[in-house]
Amino acid sequence: MAWITKNSAEAQIETRDEPYLTPDMEKKLREVYMPRYERPKGALFPALHMVQHHYGWIPQQAMQEIADVLEIAPSEVLDTVSFYEEYWELPKGEHLISVCRSIACEFCSATACTEAIKAKLGIDVGQTTDDGKFTLVELECLGSCGTAPVALIDDDLHENLSPARIVSMIDQVQNGTYTKGGTGAVKEDL
Repeated sequence: MAWITKNSAEAQIETRDEPYLTPDMEKKLREVYMPRYERPKGALFPALHMVQHHYGWIPQQAMQEIADVLEIAPSEVLDTVSFYEEYWELPKGEHLISVCRSIACEFCSATACTEAIKAKLGIDVGQTTDDGKFTLVELECLGSCGTAPVALIDDDLHENLSPARIVSMIDQVQNGTYTKGGTGAVKEDL
């Protein structure tokens, strides 16, 4: 068997003229976070959180900039970003729908809820709608097994879902009547 690899010499990192790691971010990284750790690399997670919180994702150029400040290899930053589900390597939609795929949720129709979302939005898991409004993901466990199936819309946990109920909530987000606040946000309990 032969290993076929990509020609990394031709790989291009998309860049922009202005840095993603703004002067204020870099100052905070150097003056607040880095002094807390024995080694600069210890500030990697705070740096990643700072960039993602600001932009909603972590561009490769930002990973390179973080690596430069922390004096570590860019591959260490990429390894961390690609390992943890909470970090985004690509822009995500304005609204993030995260469906739990734990065993409890699977037994209680989470798959049917995911299929209803996919049909409603015309996307698959891991994709973003063409208008950039919604991204659909599945997560391992949201810690609410007793009220399965569950999903997050942005940061709001919704419990005891059905396909009709999750589609109703998406309709509410689309027409501007969605109220943040979790399970109680559903206006009409279907």
